[in-house]
Amino acid sequence: MIRTEHSLWTEKYRPATLDTYIGNETVINKVKTFIETNDVPNLLFHGRAGGGKTTIAKIIVNSINCDYLYINASDERNIDLVRDKIKNFASSAGFNPLKIVILDESDYLTPVTQAALRNLMETFSLYTRFILTANYPERIIEPLQSRCQLYHLVPPSKKDIAIKMANILQKENVTFVPEDLAMVINASYPDIRRILNTLQQYSIGGKFELDKTSVIESNYQMQILELLKSSDKKTCFQEIRRLLSSTGSNSFSDIYGFLYDNVDSYATGNVASVILALAESQITEPTAVDKELHAMALFINILNIIK
Repeated sequence: MIRTEHSLWTEKYRPATLDTYIGNETVINKVKTFIETNDVPNLLFHGRAGGGKTTIAKIIVNSINCDYLYINASDERNIDLVRDKIKNFASSAGFNPLKIVILDESDYLTPVTQAALRNLMETFSLYTRFILTANYPERIIEPLQSRCQLYHLVPPSKKDIAIKMANILQKENVTFVPEDLAMVINASYPDIRRILNTLQQYSIGGKFELDKTSVIESNYQMQILELLKSSDKKTCFQEIRRLLSSTGSNSFSDIYGFLYDNVDSYATGNVASVILALAESQITEPTAVDKELHAMALFINILNIIK
């Protein structure tokens, strides 16, 4: 069987040009000048997961005359990555006047690897450029940051995403209820990949039929929100602790935006105090050694406020 297009919606509807990219107009206008001049500086795109960092990096390399190397740094993060793959690519003859190395999730690189990468940036700066993406730019060493132009990518608004997702469902000839679409977006925002995967998962026979219970159960943030709305605070504490442990995650940074967006639903009468608690916890989160412990301390504080 020969496929003529992607069957995965996340790839089928991944923006291929700047015209199809939604949001971040200021950054897009700057990127347009790079493409028009066929000259790209070292770049560091940072922002929340699923916000379009990798997409914009791929749009750049596909829009100019260049040879490029793509590496996911979360899979390959040690010094051999720089010594072998990147150095060999940068030092070899190319077919185009410019070479670009995309280092996706570069915040996973060890400090030693980042230091070695800094030297490569200088050695091959005449014809090799680097595009780094990171969820947590504070994990990128300062000498590396100083060699890049930094751009913070902000996720599109929920309204813009809803319009985009509705258009995709229409293109796929799938009927839907707006309330169900809103629930999916609220559950996974701002991760557009997850939103698209959920839409495709529940689109069957030309109809989007959402299993609301499954959506909540598959998203620990939604489960936590439901628990915070409950009146049994002792059970709430125990269940939140279990949920955080069961995720196996080493980062809970996305929980802050989610709790803030939904604060009116669980902190009636105590909204201001909860917002202050979120802000104070978010400030110390990057330096916390045990992220799960830090997140649990935040929920204890919130439960004490709203009880």
